[in-house]
Parts: sequence; structure tokens; C-alpha cells
Amino acid sequence: MTSTTLQLSDPYGQVTYRDVGQGDPLVLIHGVGMQSAAWGPQIAALSAQCRVIALDMPGHGQSAPLSGTPALPDYVNWLHAVLSALELRSVSLAGHSMGALIAGGYTVTHPENVARVALLNGVFRRSSAAREAVVARADDIRNGRFDLETPLKRWFGTSSTDKAASNLVSGWLSSVDLKGYGDAYAAFAEGDATYADGFRDIACPLLALTGGEDPNSTPDMAKAMASDAPLGHALIIEGARHMVNMTAPGQVNAALTHWLASPVEERKLA
Repeated sequence: MTSTTLQLSDPYGQVTYRDVGQGDPLVLIHGVGMQSAAWGPQIAALSAQCRVIALDMPGHGQSAPLSGTPALPDYVNWLHAVLSALELRSVSLAGHSMGALIAGGYTVTHPENVARVALLNGVFRRSSAAREAVVARADDIRNGRFDLETPLKRWFGTSSTDKAASNLVSGWLSSVDLKGYGDAYAAFAEGDATYADGFRDIACPLLALTGGEDPNSTPDMAKAMASDAPLGHALIIEGARHMVNMTAPGQVNAALTHWLASPVEERKLA
């Protein structure tokens, strides 16, 4: 599965993405330190029914990093530039972790462009203690103190499936651009409440999905997101941790297939 490169207008530089299948567009955004290949199980399954476009986030894969010290709205603006360049409207939009923050923020700010949104292992209104911990990790990363093993222990269990996925993720983290990683993690650390108040105005179907054993993107957060959105639905995959799309692909693909079939109001297609 090869990547395509697209040159965006200033100031965004190039974006790389995987584009597979035909039909209505499904846009996927991965989390911090990952790349579009992390969506491999979803690309394989869902491209049979729609056009799947999996993006490499800024500073990840071969996508250019954002300039300066970007915050979450800068990543949301970047997504708008990508979708505009690809001439995509009324997309089904799914994000994982940091990608979920971007997808949620984009749905709040550009509702006319989103037919439905799925937020996998997203964060939402962290507690003060949780925010302090993640901000401290972001500071460590930006100061060059990059710990590979700790996130892997948070994200994965001990099953053979988890171990195989952990090996893939370890390789991606080992080769990640440090500025892109640090920038995205800092925006992730500070962004859990940036668009939270706007969830009550999200009019399209919203799926909030997480693992029952995810200590940071908790089931309570998923339920809160779904509760705030008028057409929200929460799904908890028991026994799974943070990289649920890789470790429980069958359940995630089934949930996304059901979500893709959710009816969309005609005004969303205008």
C-alpha cells in the first residue's frame, strides 16, 4: 500500500496519505507518533465499501511539520487545507487519540463538511491531575527526553495480538520526527477542552469508542463525549487499551461499518 504526496499551499508544505477504494470518502487521522499505516486493518476492511483516505499528520510519515509552536487549532486548520486541496466535502471523519481531537475540533468548526464523526480513544475534559501528567510528558519530549517503553506499556496489553501491534508501533516511534512528535504531543496535552463546549452543537452522528482498559482515554470520557453530542453513541471495547484499532480490529471495523451506515440529514449533503 503506497502513499501519495500532495503539495499544499503555504504554510503547510506537503502531506502524504493512503488512498484506497471508491465511493463516499472516509478520512482517517492517526495519533501522536503514529503514521497512516496504523489504520491498516481499517483500510483493508473498509475500502471494500468506501474510499478510504488515511492521512499522515504534520511531522509524521512524510508530511511536513507545522511551523512555530502549533496548538490544536493549527492542526484543525491543516485538516481543512488538506480536505480543500483534495476537494472533499461531506466526509465521514474518524480520528484516533490526537487524531480524535483534530476530528472533533474540525466537526465543531466545519460542520458543513462532516457527514459523521468517529472519535477513537479520544480525550475529553481531563482531570487536573491527568492534565498535569500529560503536560509533563509533553515537556519531556520537547526537551529531548524521549522514553519509548513507557507509552508502549500504557497502550498495549500482554496478548500475542498486543505484542505484534506493539512491535509495529515501536518501529514507528523509533523513527518519528522529534519536532513533529513533540509539537503534536504538546497540542494533544493542551487540547482536551479546546472544542469541548462545541460538542453540544454537533448535529451529525458521533461515535465515541475506546478500550475498557485505556487509562488515559477513559470510558467515562467516551461516554461524556457521546452524552454531549445530540446524536452521540459510546462504545467501550472491554479488555482493550489505547491502540484498540490495531488490537481489536474486528470489533472496531464492525463498529465503524455500523457507524458508516448511520443516516445523514440531507442538509449535510448540500
